Amino acid sequence: MNNFKLHAPTDFVFGKEAELQVADMLKKHGATKVLIHYGSGSVIKSGLMQRVEDVLNAANISYVKLGGAQPNPVDTLVYEGIDLCRKENVDFILAVGGGSTIDSAKSIAVGVPYDGDFWDLFDGKTIEKAIPVATILTIPAAGSEASDSMVLNGTKGGKVLKRGAGSSHVIPVFSLLNPELNYTLPAFQTACGVADMMAHVMERYFTTVKDVEISDRLCEAILLAIITEAPKAIKDPNNYSARANLTWAGTVAHNGSCGVGRIGDWSSHNLEHELSALYDVAHGAGLAVMFPAWMKFVCETDLDRFVQFAGRVWGVDTFGDKKAVALKGIEEMEKFFTSIGLPINFEQLGAKKEDIDKMVETLNINVGDTFGSFKKLTMDDARKIYELAV
Repeated sequence: MNNFKLHAPTDFVFGKEAELQVADMLKKHGATKVLIHYGSGSVIKSGLMQRVEDVLNAANISYVKLGGAQPNPVDTLVYEGIDLCRKENVDFILAVGGGSTIDSAKSIAVGVPYDGDFWDLFDGKTIEKAIPVATILTIPAAGSEASDSMVLNGTKGGKVLKRGAGSSHVIPVFSLLNPELNYTLPAFQTACGVADMMAHVMERYFTTVKDVEISDRLCEAILLAIITEAPKAIKDPNNYSARANLTWAGTVAHNGSCGVGRIGDWSSHNLEHELSALYDVAHGAGLAVMFPAWMKFVCETDLDRFVQFAGRVWGVDTFGDKKAVALKGIEEMEKFFTSIGLPINFEQLGAKKEDIDKMVETLNINVGDTFGSFKKLTMDDARKIYELAV
């Protein structure tokens, strides 16, 4: 196990009506003028936005609003948010929504104090400060409610580039998690969230670092809980227990705790970002396609780890030929994704083989000539993985 540091400062309020504590939490963290950032009409139609505004009004907390956050968030809205925050002297951002809304809010938060084009911070420049961000989570998936990372789409040089950035400055200071807010999620959106949180665990699980049994077991436990609870939530959207378990699973999958002492990979995320940038598909759906393809390509790098994954997570008999066992584990994962309504190849996702050159080109721009840590991959390797996903 490697040396590590873990900074996990987020205050959590979990459970029914958690959102009603928003004013108390804002006061606790010193907010005086708040930007409420949200997505489309769902938070309004559900009455959530009105409840939040009623609580803030009753507490005499000043706020402005910016809607329009969308899946695969875009830089144009971030620029608008930065201008609004500066004009209104906003000192705190409250994201009401899922991971895309939270990532958009984080991007605004780092852009407000930055003297320059905030996209510099997605192009490698160090994030030195941000105004505080908090969340009211409506979609368990991305884990952005507790993570130090964010992902954004920007159009640069005529190409849509999907980039990630990270800093302890963007870890939300508090997050309010009410599983009942997920009851209205469509089954497909729930399934995409499941794939997203599983991918966050697996990106950490597939590591070259040895003797990481404690975090191995944490990863496996989270995956087993997700695999158990996901079908229940999809079958009965109002199953509070299933929703609660999935909500917390999405958080612990990406708050850093299951990745300590090890080096994660993140190749599948890099590969998927090109899919969702090009086709505007759900990130979780793209991960359900790319992760198995990546696994098939790299499994011989460490067959013992893939055998362990197959046995401990998917219940595969681990006796016999190691590669056959590894492939059986991957097959079981694909069966699970299919059972909850997710795509597992390009055709089902709506991607095209003839676009692979475009994806490799922008991948090269985003990550350089090589990427990944479990197995160092080249652009030729990336092409082969995309072809496996077809």
